Amino acid sequence: MQGLSSVCWIAVVAALVSSPSSVVADDLNALESATKVDALLAQELFRRPDGSSVELAPQTGDETFLRRATLDLIGRLPSPAEITTFAFDRSPDKRAALVQRLLADSGFGRNWGRYWRDVIFYRRSDERALIAALPAENYLAERFNAGASWDAIARSFVTATGDIREEGRTAIIMAQMGDVNDVTSEMSRILLGVQIQCAQCHDHPTDRWKRQQFHELAAFFPRIQLRPKRGGGPLSFEVASFDNGGRRRPQAMVGARGELEHYMPDLNDPTAEGTLMTPVFFLSGQQLPAAESDLERRQALANWMTDAKNPWFAKAFVNRIWAELVGEGFYEPVDDLGPERKCSAPATIEFLAEQFAAHGYDIKWLFRTIMATAAYQRECRPRRNPEQVPFTANCSQRLRSDQVYDSLFSALGGLAGEPQRQRGAGPYGIGGPRAAFATVFGYDPSDRRDEISGSIPQALLLMNSPLVNRAISERRSGNNLGTLVAQIGDDDDMTTELYLRCLAREPNEKELAACRGYVQRVGDRAEAFEDVFWALVNSAEFLYRN
Repeated sequence: MQGLSSVCWIAVVAALVSSPSSVVADDLNALESATKVDALLAQELFRRPDGSSVELAPQTGDETFLRRATLDLIGRLPSPAEITTFAFDRSPDKRAALVQRLLADSGFGRNWGRYWRDVIFYRRSDERALIAALPAENYLAERFNAGASWDAIARSFVTATGDIREEGRTAIIMAQMGDVNDVTSEMSRILLGVQIQCAQCHDHPTDRWKRQQFHELAAFFPRIQLRPKRGGGPLSFEVASFDNGGRRRPQAMVGARGELEHYMPDLNDPTAEGTLMTPVFFLSGQQLPAAESDLERRQALANWMTDAKNPWFAKAFVNRIWAELVGEGFYEPVDDLGPERKCSAPATIEFLAEQFAAHGYDIKWLFRTIMATAAYQRECRPRRNPEQVPFTANCSQRLRSDQVYDSLFSALGGLAGEPQRQRGAGPYGIGGPRAAFATVFGYDPSDRRDEISGSIPQALLLMNSPLVNRAISERRSGNNLGTLVAQIGDDDDMTTELYLRCLAREPNEKELAACRGYVQRVGDRAEAFEDVFWALVNSAEFLYRN
């Protein structure tokens, strides 16, 4: 390693003294499962009919693995001290130990709470729904960090009641403003990976689901009441149950009383009452009497959805997490699963889903398992063509908006301070610079990643933003770059420090020579390193997890 500061050396010694020499028992199970996953992938995908094997990308190096795992789990770049520590760690299980430490970091919950916030709210039906986005993010962050199981979190979404500003579990209901049909569609899409909304008005054109099945599922939700909360405080809504009183309400009236029952509309006569529907879970045929209360209906549905006998619940979560970590799902897009959908490796996802359920839907177990596979740890390659074999390499992922912001924040030593949360200040109620990044760099995590690309507004934000330029400017009082330029007198060491901070790796000889020559040509050392720093944070490598 080049250009190690005294702080880095202290971090190395401390980490090597305190780092565990072996992985805890739970990780052994994850490692065994990971080995089985790789064997199944080899059997399903990597062996040609003639007995030869498909060429696989080699295992990625430690620097790339550290950057990849840190971005994937806690949503930021590793620091130079963390990079140095990992490089000098000679223990054979250091990758598993790293994953274990990152899963225990509070940043894990924040990063994945923001991911699921985006999943839920990108397809919101009304801008007022964003009032619930920050409570949802905080709720999920706390649950993930506490080790809550995915089935417990999913049940809380289905059965949620309460003030949306206080109860993050109301997120899916509020994102669709309590509308029966929209809530039905999103509960199925998000939690089961089944897009049954296509059967709302007619039998599903490409799947087995019938129109009647959609409305039988909707019959679990008509008694949800979303009502505005009046008073002198900020606007809010309450999710409550409606089990008595008037029978019908206009669907478009937010805050009106709920309906006691759900009726499938008569397509030939929209003015007719329609057909009274009995609550039936379309994946299993389990049903309830129509007279059951709101919470009885939703609690029963939540239990049936998350039952280990329902394979789609575990598969939906496994498919999403695999796609985020490896770069491509077993099913694409990640929220469109089902018996008629093509799966690239059915035996592999079946095994992973069964093990996930057997481990009590332990979220951190699933992360440990996938990240221990050879599939996760392979070098990145460009996205494959349809005729090419999947999972022969990891695939680059464009960073989500929060990851871009947090990486800039850590690399630049602060962007005018971490912003305060402000009501109505921007997406998800976020104030300050994070709002700008959420607006420009945000995307729906459920979209296919080959459909997500850079944009002119993104380039302009990084290239011309006064915020970024002020943070980079060496002459700004208290600026991190200015401090580094003053402390590190050797140009190669300074270049190495900037590469570590921005790209989490050392520069190669060609890059060192290019930066060295540029500093000499400019003549003004501080100005030259401002330009180098600016070029690094504007690079494609900075914006992608490789």
